[in-house]
Amino acid sequence: MADARSVVLGRIRRALADRPAAAAIPRSYDVTRPLGDLVELAAERIADYRAEVHQVASADVPAKIASLLAARGARRMVGPVDLPSSWQVDGAEWLIDSPSLTIDQLDAADGVLTGCAVAIAETGTIVLDGGEAQGRRALTLVPDYHLCVARADQIVGIVPEALARLEPTRPLTFISGPSATSDIELDRVEGVHGPRTLHVIIAT
Repeated sequence: MADARSVVLGRIRRALADRPAAAAIPRSYDVTRPLGDLVELAAERIADYRAEVHQVASADVPAKIASLLAARGARRMVGPVDLPSSWQVDGAEWLIDSPSLTIDQLDAADGVLTGCAVAIAETGTIVLDGGEAQGRRALTLVPDYHLCVARADQIVGIVPEALARLEPTRPLTFISGPSATSDIELDRVEGVHGPRTLHVIIAT
């Protein structure tokens, strides 16, 4: 005997069997755009959102991570299970998400360090998809400080270029600056739905 869920879904499928085909969606928008130096543009636009941006050579990323954490006094940092070992610098205790950290552990940490899937220069947005060096979504939503490393080859010009690199079935998180919202009187409040502080290292 079919369960209630199967019965309901079966009725929906039968009701939709003779639905008209969906109209084609016009996609005449730009899929790329000449924007010049994407690294410089990304750094400028990310900073526009009150994030702190640092451009360093790839070999200098660990040293920059260490200096940023030391400057903040960050001693307990969260990282995804595949966080590169060279990024787990001395001077901090690394809480790796294996087994999964609890919400209390994430909340008590001084911050989280991740990579990203892609960065969009025109909008100053970094995108996480749960892939390499990014981990699950909760890692970057609960801690109050997010340090993200973006490689120069992960920077694209505009949103359609970014979407072409992303798998739509993955959990995508688009981050444009620290988490912020406004109350009814339009007073900006940061850190309500995610980290109050975002630092981005662009590895060139």
